[in-house]
Amino acid sequence: MRILTLSTLFPTVHRPNFGVFVECQTRALAEVRDFAVTVVNPIGTAPWPLSLWAGQSDLRSLRDESWCGLEVFRPPFTAIPVLGGARNPAAIFRATLPLVEQLHRETPFDLIDAEFFFPDGPAAMRLSHALDIPFTIKARGADIHHWGQQRACASQILMAADKAAGLLAVSEALKTDMIAMGIDAAKIQVHYTGLDQNRFVPADRAAAKARLGLVGPVLLSVGALIPRKGQTMLLQALLAIPDATLLLVGVGPDEATLRAQATALGVGDRVKFLGAIPHDDLPNLYQAADIMALASSSEGLANAWVEALACGTPVIASDVGGIRELLKNDTAGRIVARTPKAIAEAARDILANPPTQADVAENVQTLSWGENAGQLAEFFRSVAGRQG
Repeated sequence: MRILTLSTLFPTVHRPNFGVFVECQTRALAEVRDFAVTVVNPIGTAPWPLSLWAGQSDLRSLRDESWCGLEVFRPPFTAIPVLGGARNPAAIFRATLPLVEQLHRETPFDLIDAEFFFPDGPAAMRLSHALDIPFTIKARGADIHHWGQQRACASQILMAADKAAGLLAVSEALKTDMIAMGIDAAKIQVHYTGLDQNRFVPADRAAAKARLGLVGPVLLSVGALIPRKGQTMLLQALLAIPDATLLLVGVGPDEATLRAQATALGVGDRVKFLGAIPHDDLPNLYQAADIMALASSSEGLANAWVEALACGTPVIASDVGGIRELLKNDTAGRIVARTPKAIAEAARDILANPPTQADVAENVQTLSWGENAGQLAEFFRSVAGRQG
């Protein structure tokens, strides 16, 4: 089968972690017998004078390339920051249609795989109609919880869901949210994320801390520095966890605010802003941490949860997304109210009664990129030739 993967989430040389889970899934699928995958990664660039903003020149410099063995095309489309979200599917369609038409003429595609529900899904719907190729869409979390709350975007999501040959969700919880939005339950299949079981493994925690120059209890949070991820609550919780260090991995618009808050709370010397850490370097951080905490207001199935558990690191998480599908009991961590007090109480409890790394890692032992790709291949075979 020839699959056209359409994904606005995909790593680039300037953003190597951006959509790395899509890259991992796609590379694994390309290794399945009788499957060939071509990636179209539309790049949104702002019109002048917004094009003068920081980072825009990096986006405009991107070119088609071979990325980790995958053929990746990066057609640019005009995207107006903040205000233009509802227009992006149509803009992506116009930008990608000539390229996809040419590729399809050379070697026809059997299926279009949209890897994020919005804007990728409605754009794939338009390509499907123009070229008579069935399409599927995968929901990952923010595409439903954020874009699905905006009327002009929600109507496009529902239309694309209706026309799609099949739909995927990264957790049962996200599937439930999609159904509540009005999407046909019969079309949705749960497709959990994968995991590199060779790299994300338990290791000697003391040795991992020593390599990073850390002492005492270590809390880690991996996620974009945005309000939805709840790092502000972790800073407040740190007041009640004496001698603990908080490592924040990620970048985002909240960084300056969080730095100021840490200083104002008097915990600035116990908080380390690590920025964008290469994905290959994350295992050592998970292995060094006593706890991985994520106080999100919404999630699908956070990769940080999965990777931390695989490294034997217990998780503290708010009750969102598919966390209950990962944490079957208190062995692997705690599901808490989204408050600094609840986070601090859970952290103190785990630090006083740490679980074994093996018991924690057992919660995700069935997840792998090979299993993920096998399930995806079977799903694609089942829907090929089917229109919504």
